[in-house]
Amino acid sequence: MLYRGCLLVAPIFLSTKSFTSFILGYIIMKKKDSNVTVLKKRSTVSYAKYGYIFSIPFVLAFLIFSLYPTLYTAILGFTNLRGVGKTNFKFLALDKFFSNYEYIIFKNPTFRIALMNTFKIWICNFIPQMILALLLAAWFTNRRVKVPGEGAFKVLFYMPNIITAATVAILFNALFADPIGPINSLLQKLGIITDGKPIKFLQDKGAAQAIVIFIQTWMWYGYTMIIMISAILGISPDIFEAADIDGASGIQVFFQITIPNIKTILLFTLVTSLIGGLNMFDIPYLFLNGGPDNATITTNVFIYKLAFSGGYLYNRASAASMIMWLLIVACSAVMFFVMRDKEEIALKKQKKLQMKEAKLAAKGVN
Repeated sequence: MLYRGCLLVAPIFLSTKSFTSFILGYIIMKKKDSNVTVLKKRSTVSYAKYGYIFSIPFVLAFLIFSLYPTLYTAILGFTNLRGVGKTNFKFLALDKFFSNYEYIIFKNPTFRIALMNTFKIWICNFIPQMILALLLAAWFTNRRVKVPGEGAFKVLFYMPNIITAATVAILFNALFADPIGPINSLLQKLGIITDGKPIKFLQDKGAAQAIVIFIQTWMWYGYTMIIMISAILGISPDIFEAADIDGASGIQVFFQITIPNIKTILLFTLVTSLIGGLNMFDIPYLFLNGGPDNATITTNVFIYKLAFSGGYLYNRASAASMIMWLLIVACSAVMFFVMRDKEEIALKKQKKLQMKEAKLAAKGVN
């Protein structure tokens, strides 16, 4: 049963992230290659085979733990597989072939609630996370300001990311508990609560969502900060020196030099955050099990409950998994298109046009 659960949930995260990582790696390498002069081969020895050999472990892991679960889950979405311990299934009739998908999209309001919650929680934690990470990265990499104890600050900011989700969920559940939770006790001592009635954070929908958003931001801004720092340090120091000589202010340097030069890394962060955000499971599930009243239920929590609670509807859970997989791929494609390097594309088109004109001129055709 546990293995089947891995097959249902894994395709959303593993295959999408592997595909996205491959595309992003290709874009980064192409960007680097455009600035490097290609030298002629001096040797006839080919080392390409070693690259294929070293890629074998990844290919095997991808086939076993990503491609196979994805295909298996896609197949289950068109079957009647349900029930505890069931492994045999039959494909649905042609007139009901997409009935599992129709049920999830049109007949299950909980899925729509979970989908809205997922996007809401992701957007509300991603925006402050990126702002905070960029500000801290700019602070740590500022050539004009030396931060005392910089290494210690980086460790402290990154620390929440290495704490297990179960520990964080239990911690915040205890902090906001009522009537004798530490937060309620502190609010009473500060005089914010005067009537003696504790605030029921864990029973209020808005408060529960806000806590989950804060947890996600707190856990991941340090990771994003490290990525941004690495990206900024990869920019040539000569550019910053030229800006200093020209008298550019810190704000001008940040918006006109730093941000444009880390656009590729920003795209990487945005896409990986999207994948992680739409696959959110551990904190919403462990914190309040998707409650109160489905206020913190996400699509992955919904899929888990559909597959392993009540009727063990593996077929419908698989359909929901594939819907989320397609949604993540579509959103990632839109982000790639919106954040594409338009100047580089225009330059390539111009080079192609020049080459075409040169060929026509060589043939004597004007």
